[in-house]
Amino acid sequence: MIAMFKKSLSLEETRLDIISDIGSDFLDEFIISERDKLKNYILNHNDFFNSHKPVSIEDSEEMDIVKIMAEAGKIANVGPMAAVAGTISELTVGELIKQGSKFSIVNNGGDISFINENRKVVCGIYSGNSTLSAELGFEFKPQKSAIGLCTSSGTVGYSFSYGRADSVSVIANKSSVADAIATTIANDVRGYYDDEAVENGLNTALKFESHVIGVLIVLGDLIATFGKLPKLVSLKKEDNLEFEEDTIL
Repeated sequence: MIAMFKKSLSLEETRLDIISDIGSDFLDEFIISERDKLKNYILNHNDFFNSHKPVSIEDSEEMDIVKIMAEAGKIANVGPMAAVAGTISELTVGELIKQGSKFSIVNNGGDISFINENRKVVCGIYSGNSTLSAELGFEFKPQKSAIGLCTSSGTVGYSFSYGRADSVSVIANKSSVADAIATTIANDVRGYYDDEAVENGLNTALKFESHVIGVLIVLGDLIATFGKLPKLVSLKKEDNLEFEEDTIL
């Protein structure tokens, strides 16, 4: 049996829960350093922090966290701060992989990056007041590259959203991109009727076909899916579902 190390790290807005096959005490210094880079950049570039639209950065600026956030915002047509939680998760998992990890999960307030070369991972889907909240989870088969699973909501949490989705979960190769795209889709889950709002969110999801693996939208008792999602399993160990085509239930 592979030994697992668990760690929680709380630093201002960052709330990391980490499970890894290697010790992760070295991450304290790494996370502080990355956050300091971002904070120092924001001091001289207020638009980077405040904008709800993509922000360009100078090519000479070489801080990874800034470049990754700006690129994710550009892809999703949102401000770079929409990708901050996913970017920190992505960078943290990358650092664990550099140290030899083959299994690590970093959860930053629901924005997750992980590597699972040697075992499956089940990630629960939490959707506020929806009757489906905490009932379902994604089951990821072992894979050799890191992956991102990020969720945005118009009804849960402190992040701003123009929409009213209980949750929009996006799976992508990079959690920075998943985070930003989840924000964009959640912003568009709007409409007087629930089915209209979900349809609007799904139409937005279709625009990101080249950047996502799959999308799941939850509003009330409605589910919409796009792309090829991993197996959707009941967290109560009841019936299992698998969606591979665009679906609305």
